[in-house]
Amino acid sequence: MSTISLSEKPFVLIDGSSYLYRAFYASPPLTNASGQPTGAMYGVLNMIRSMLNEVNPDYLAVVFDAKGKTFRDELFAEYKSHRPPMPDDLRSQIEPLHKMINSLGLPMLVIEGVEADDVIGTLAVQASKAGQSVLISTGDKDMAQLVDEKIHLINTMTNTYLDAQGVQDKYGVGPELIIDFLALMGDTSDNIPGVPGVGEKTALALLQGLGSIETLYDNLDKISELSFRGAKTMAAKLEEHREMALLSQRLATIKTDVSLSIEWKDLTLRPMNKDALQTDFAHFGFKRWLKELDAGEFEQKFLQKKGMTAQNHSAHSDVLFEETIKATALSSELYETLLDKTRFDAWLLELNAAKYFAFDTETDSLDTLTANLVGLSFAFEAGKGVYIPIGHNYVGAPSQLDKKYVLNSLKPIFENPNSYKIGQNLKFDFAILKQHGIMLQGIYFDTMLSSYVLNSVSRRHDMDSLSEKYLDHKTTTFEDIAGKGKAQITFNQVPLDIAANYAAEDADITWRLYEKMSALLDSEPELKQVFNKIEVPLLSVLARMENTGVLIDANMLLVQSKVFSEELQQLEEQAYQVAGKMFNLASPKQLQEILFDDLKLEPQKKTPKGAPSTNEEALEALADKHELPKIILRHRSVAKLKNTYTDKLPLMIHSKTGRIHTSYQQAVAATGRLSSTDPNLQNIPVRNEDGRRIRQAFIASPECVVLAADYSQIELRIMAHLSQDEGLLRAFSNGLDIHKATAAEIFNVPVEEVNNDQRRSAKAINFGLIYGMSEFGLAKQLNISRQDAKLYMQRYFERYPGVLDYMQRTREFASEHGYVKTLEGRRLYLPEIRSSNGMRRQAAQREAINAPMQGTAADIIKLAMIAVDNWLAEDAHLGIKMVMQVHDELVFEVPRAHLERATDKIKMLMESAMTLDVPLQVDVGVGNNWDEAH
Repeated sequence: MSTISLSEKPFVLIDGSSYLYRAFYASPPLTNASGQPTGAMYGVLNMIRSMLNEVNPDYLAVVFDAKGKTFRDELFAEYKSHRPPMPDDLRSQIEPLHKMINSLGLPMLVIEGVEADDVIGTLAVQASKAGQSVLISTGDKDMAQLVDEKIHLINTMTNTYLDAQGVQDKYGVGPELIIDFLALMGDTSDNIPGVPGVGEKTALALLQGLGSIETLYDNLDKISELSFRGAKTMAAKLEEHREMALLSQRLATIKTDVSLSIEWKDLTLRPMNKDALQTDFAHFGFKRWLKELDAGEFEQKFLQKKGMTAQNHSAHSDVLFEETIKATALSSELYETLLDKTRFDAWLLELNAAKYFAFDTETDSLDTLTANLVGLSFAFEAGKGVYIPIGHNYVGAPSQLDKKYVLNSLKPIFENPNSYKIGQNLKFDFAILKQHGIMLQGIYFDTMLSSYVLNSVSRRHDMDSLSEKYLDHKTTTFEDIAGKGKAQITFNQVPLDIAANYAAEDADITWRLYEKMSALLDSEPELKQVFNKIEVPLLSVLARMENTGVLIDANMLLVQSKVFSEELQQLEEQAYQVAGKMFNLASPKQLQEILFDDLKLEPQKKTPKGAPSTNEEALEALADKHELPKIILRHRSVAKLKNTYTDKLPLMIHSKTGRIHTSYQQAVAATGRLSSTDPNLQNIPVRNEDGRRIRQAFIASPECVVLAADYSQIELRIMAHLSQDEGLLRAFSNGLDIHKATAAEIFNVPVEEVNNDQRRSAKAINFGLIYGMSEFGLAKQLNISRQDAKLYMQRYFERYPGVLDYMQRTREFASEHGYVKTLEGRRLYLPEIRSSNGMRRQAAQREAINAPMQGTAADIIKLAMIAVDNWLAEDAHLGIKMVMQVHDELVFEVPRAHLERATDKIKMLMESAMTLDVPLQVDVGVGNNWDEAH
């Protein structure tokens, strides 16, 4: 990629539709005071403002897609048909956005029957032919086909720039072959079909080997001579799908001859309509811009960069813009592989001098207990990556630096707390280094965790996704270099020249993401506190817990598996007898036939395809109408426990440690709670006999016991704090049984006279309300009439009016801001909170009420884990180990000699993890196994 030369002001074409979608999905869901969505408008205007600051053009157009179909829909009915409808929250922002763009004096075009790309292409070619340089601002790869000597692209979201060489470097083909590139491999974003079986690599091999689609079809006999997988059968495939390839080519081609009533020279900036902007900025809550308008500064700042005035901007813009691009352009030219001791020692001095650096470990396995370290990569400047191979051992691998020498040299830096480390999923790297005798300190920034803190609703926090989102760069994936499935090789077998670029890119991308994402966190102080105070310190705590593992009694589980097997066989025989015939209990289709055709039961739910549902909820609704659904439900429950736990857990005992080592997922649950995999400890039933039998198999080492410390009614206590309801605050502060206290209020009886049924009902209400349960849901759970359920809820809110007030305040806050917060400031975005779909909106409102409690509970136990881990490190001689975190519970393995000290200290640290207006209470249990302790 090159740098931009602005010796001549370019004609700027802004792809408004690209801006619109990127702003909507990349920005937090902002709203004005009346709850109207504003995030996309603000984002688009901000990007336009940034563009004008950089270039200060004389000619400009902002181009949007028009409503309705285009000529491409006539060519191919499926064109873009897979795209979901535009979200209501985005659609409502388009008209006012267009109005504000016009008020800014910016030429705007919306042409029916064609796409924005075609309008941009037509104007760009017009200007290019006239000798005018053109700069297209877009994030759309299709536009690369327009690039020539005069037409270049800029992506303002990432400040990446493409001229003809840039297109070649990024896509592997020049601008003249981009259309054919898209036509051969297809384009999922636009539903361009492409040629079946031709992906990106094959398309590149064809185009680089022979040339354009026309050339390919003129030389089908030469394709078999090309060196790529499938070359021998590719000619026949292309011939078979010739029509599809040519159609895809037409669909991918941007029109450059759209009939327009204006020419590029007509598209000049007009004076701003400040009165209209003032009204709109005030209405939509753009307070900073409104303040600038009122002070007479907005027009100047709209064309200003780094203190420069509109008059002198043009003279210096070349330097400023070039600096920006140089700082962010993605290139592997400066990646280096260190194979020489002299060069390694010299580089080590540079690393020592770097206060911050990004690094990544490369291994031959994902099992942190046994993985061999194959190499390490580092970056402390964008564009410069270093790879140090120490374990590539394939036949013919070049000589590499001595592993022991490299690790001994790096150990003081890794263990220096004043040397700040940056990584992506550093929990893995922490564990790998620990196995190689290095205790990583100075953990400063984790890009995966920063993405999670910025928006936990997103499920994509992996480096490849973050690179595309924040850097507009498609990374080399592990499968790209190691293959897929059974043919996949381990990293130590990957040829060094390929492995080095991949590894150095990982470190380089991580550094670039840090630069982008740390700035985002700096702009959000509350989220930055969650990141620095909770998530970053926690990652090493989790790594230590995973490394410690938990001891289980495999024989006990095998005995329980046999019991489950016998029960499953009995249940199958019962099901056959009740159904009157044999059938596959695991087959939804066969079960549908028996329940609804043979037994004539009335379906309670439908599948998305309209068939009667046999899922758990549907069977539970049928269970009081017939015996068979009960049998099926029990069979499913037992089979799940057997397959997931009693059969599987003994096989998961690690050969090196004799323990099970779960993996804690820190960036998955939207509320901030931890989850675990391999095995999933969160799903072991707590209150039934089956779950208890499985928990009995979790044991302690000889001379040790299991200690379980569980927060009592933590979400209800958080509700009391958040709602400031006097009744709840008083009940918890006085140490009352909250469910009895609630029952006494609802049923108007003294606390000492509350019976078990009344307490059970009150408990269902207490927990149901914090999950947004309706009167219908409460009636169903307590098996009472809706009228009684409504009466109970009315009495509850009469006795605890603060709770009702909290719920209303929370709904209003969520509707206004698009998110809710925990006490520590963690955010949970609620995309459906302003949905026009009533059911989705109500679901989001229920989520809004519960999320601050779940999220705060998650923050509390994470803070407790950090505090306990710090104590365990200080008193390591005690031999106390934190082995599991499940829901609101921490589980420890404690030497009997230190049990009293452990009990007191753990309880104190957990109860003081956060200060609320009611006391936190931790119940501690001790036993020979987890069930006895729980």
